[in-house]
Amino acid sequence: LSVLRTLSTSDDVEDRETEKGRLEEAYEKCDRDLDELIVQHYTELTTAIRTYQSITERITNSRNKIKQVKENLLSCKMLLHCKRDELRKLWIEGIEHKHVLNLLDEIENIKQVPQKLEQCMASKHYLNATDMLVSAVDSLEGPLLQVEGLSDLRLELHSKKMNMHLVLIDELHRHLYIKSTNRVGQRNKEKGRISSLVKDASPVPLMDVTNLSTPRKFLETSQFSNPGSSSMRETSLLEIKEDTDLDPEENSTIFMGILIKGLAKLKKIPETVKAIQDRLEQELKQIVKRSTTQVADNGYQRGENLSQENQPR
Repeated sequence: LSVLRTLSTSDDVEDRETEKGRLEEAYEKCDRDLDELIVQHYTELTTAIRTYQSITERITNSRNKIKQVKENLLSCKMLLHCKRDELRKLWIEGIEHKHVLNLLDEIENIKQVPQKLEQCMASKHYLNATDMLVSAVDSLEGPLLQVEGLSDLRLELHSKKMNMHLVLIDELHRHLYIKSTNRVGQRNKEKGRISSLVKDASPVPLMDVTNLSTPRKFLETSQFSNPGSSSMRETSLLEIKEDTDLDPEENSTIFMGILIKGLAKLKKIPETVKAIQDRLEQELKQIVKRSTTQVADNGYQRGENLSQENQPR
């Protein structure tokens, strides 16, 4: 800038020539210095140029590859857009086939329900039978309602469901009135047998029924003795489970709980209460009749034993 300013403001030709000479000399000195630096740093300069060239080539190749990838992505997007309807159709068909397979498996299981139901009823596992029957009827009257080939099976299982509660009510009455009183009679017979073996002349002791586990005493001791009896009663009923490996009638109280739970699943509790009320008087009369017969038989046997003991022979 100072040189340009000097040349533009100076009117003397010699000053301009002098300044021009100085400028040319400076340029020549700069060229010589540059040549010397190039000679000194030739290797580093060559390496830098090659490195720069390699970097430039890599950047160019990367740009070309990115451009190609972008083009491929656009092409894929276009193809996917074209195939979207077909893919959606295939997806819907896959869901339909899966649902059909589930329905076929369910139909196959329901066809085996009558045979399994007979086995459960024969072994008196009524809770499993009730669950199986209710589930099968719900499926036949729900998702499988339009299957015409299951109409006969639907009618058969529906009829069994309508009559299932009668079997459960009969079992409940048997345990309420017959099973419980049979335990007292058997206990009395055992006492009479022991007294006859030892030939005790004392009269036969009265039946001790104070410790007998009757349904009412079970309810009184386990449910109604503490506060919150309704919640405890509900919890105890919900916790009752059926063990298929054990004898279902081994514990009458649990067995009657299972029967009540099965009747609840069948939604036949009102009919059960009505049946118990209707048969209450009749069943109590039968208990009195059986007890009278047992007492008479025991008294007759006692008299026979006494008459035999009094004979000299």
